[in-house]
Amino acid sequence: MPTTANAPGGPGRPGPGPVKDLSVLHLVQPVEGGVARVVTDLVRDQLRSGFRVTVACPEGGPLSTELSRLGARVCPWPATRSPGPALLGETLRAARLIRRVRPDVIHAHSAKAGVAARLAARGSVPTVFQPHAWSFEAVGGITALLSRSWERAAVRWTSRVVCVSEGERATGQRAGVLASFAVVPNGVDLDHYRAPDEAPAATDAPLVVCVGRLCRQKGQDVLLHAWHDVHRAVPGAHLVLVGDGPDLAALRAAAPGSVSLIGAVTDTAAWYRAADLVVLPSRWEGMALAPLEAMACGRPVVVTDVGGSAESLAPGHAPLCLVPPDDPGALARAMTHLLLDAPLRTGLARQGHEHVTTTHDVRQTAQSIAEVYRDVAALQRSEHREPISQ
Repeated sequence: MPTTANAPGGPGRPGPGPVKDLSVLHLVQPVEGGVARVVTDLVRDQLRSGFRVTVACPEGGPLSTELSRLGARVCPWPATRSPGPALLGETLRAARLIRRVRPDVIHAHSAKAGVAARLAARGSVPTVFQPHAWSFEAVGGITALLSRSWERAAVRWTSRVVCVSEGERATGQRAGVLASFAVVPNGVDLDHYRAPDEAPAATDAPLVVCVGRLCRQKGQDVLLHAWHDVHRAVPGAHLVLVGDGPDLAALRAAAPGSVSLIGAVTDTAAWYRAADLVVLPSRWEGMALAPLEAMACGRPVVVTDVGGSAESLAPGHAPLCLVPPDDPGALARAMTHLLLDAPLRTGLARQGHEHVTTTHDVRQTAQSIAEVYRDVAALQRSEHREPISQ
C-alpha cells in the first residue's frame, strides 16, 4: 500500500480559506508541448473559479505569453530542462518565489520543477507534484537509478503525487515511490477540439498525422521505419509530422518524399480534422494529449502501449489501435489495416469521440485537481490546529 506523505506547515502560518480563495503557485519546466497545454488549461479554469494563481516558469516561451494573455500572474523562473549544476540556483530562486508569493499550495509540473519545488519548500507548504511521465523512464544507467532514488526520498516533502493514469501510478509504485497518489486523467478543451459537421470523404490518398515534440520519447523514428511498409501497401498515403524538437534534422534526413515535416503550429486542431488517421508511437507517456485531442476532433488513433495509452482509448479499441512500443512492424500493420478500411475508421472515430467527450473533459480534470488542493490544504490545517482547552 502506498504511504501518505503530508507536508507540515510553518509556525504561525494562516490556514487557507475555501478552495476558490486558495493561492496556488505553479512551478513549471518545460514550457512547451503537452505540459504547457495542461498548465494553460488548468490555469484558465482556476482563474475563472476565483483562485489566486501565480505561475513561475522560464520567460520567452509560449507558456508565459499565453498565461499573461489570460491574466495570470507570471513570474520569471530561469530553469533548464535537464538536471545539472544550475539546479542549486534554480532551487534558491524557487525558494525566494515561495517566500514572496506565500502560496497555500505549490503545484510542481514535471521532473525539474518537482526537484526544485520540493527542495525549496521542504514541507513548509503543501506541495503537489505532477510528473507528466516519470523522469527515470527517459534515461538509463546511473541517471535512472539516481532519479528513482530521488523520487523515493522526495515523498517526505510531497503532499500528493498527481498521475494522469493508473499506468503512470503503477510505474511509480514499481520504482518504489510510495507516495500518496491521486489519478486525474488528462482532459481536452472540448469547445476547441471538436469534430467537424461531416466526416471526411474517403480518398485514394489518405492522410496520416503525428503531433508531438520531435524527440526520442515520441518515437517518430519508429514511425518512419514503419512508414515504408505502410506506403507500399497504400501507395497514395501521406504522412505529416507536426512539431519541433531536437530530432528535427535527423527525421528530416530520414523522411521519404511521402512524409512532410511542417514544424510547430499554433493550433493543431486543423491538422487533426484534416487527418484520416492520427498516430503517436511514443516510447513512454503518462497519458498523451494528442490522441485525446484527435478523438475529440472525431479522428481514429493508433498509439503504443505505454503508460496510460490503453486507458485513453475507447472500450474495445485496444486490439485495433494499441501496438507495442518500438515495434515498426506492428505499427505498420495497425496503420495499414485502418487506412484500407474507411468504414472501420469511421466507426472507431465515432466511438472515440463519444469516449473523450464523456470521460476526458478538461473541466472535470480541473475540478479533480481542485479537490486535490482542498484535501492537501485541509490536511495541513488539521495537523496544525490549535489545541483544545480543557
